[in-house]
Amino acid sequence: MLFALLRAGLKDEVLRSNTPWICVSCYHCVVRCPQNVHITDVMYTIKAMAIHEKNFADTTASDFSETFVEMVEKYGRSFEFGLATRHYLKHQPLRLPGMTGMGLGMLTKSRMSIMPKRIKNMTQLTAILDKAKKLELS
Repeated sequence: MLFALLRAGLKDEVLRSNTPWICVSCYHCVVRCPQNVHITDVMYTIKAMAIHEKNFADTTASDFSETFVEMVEKYGRSFEFGLATRHYLKHQPLRLPGMTGMGLGMLTKSRMSIMPKRIKNMTQLTAILDKAKKLELS
């Protein structure tokens, strides 16, 4: 359906679609595509365009995506505790108390940290991300 909307030139409908936000970037579709379409790249592009143009039906997914990217740019990796906390405080604050048990379990089993950890050689990652942003703009 999304590709039919693209072919029809219905840009606003494409940008407001939930389909790109559901994509988990596993690349399974790319591997299986008989036409060698890089579908995951298309989904990333649609998400980036929707964020840039502020044209989406619901801010939940775009906020999550922006927060994730912000944390990767700051720490070089995801910071799950901060990401989940910010997301649920903004979009579903009443669900937070119900997630306490799972969060504590993850913390006690060292599956998640309460404090973010920055990767080594952050300057290298920053240089790579800066180069990618320049390529994206050209």
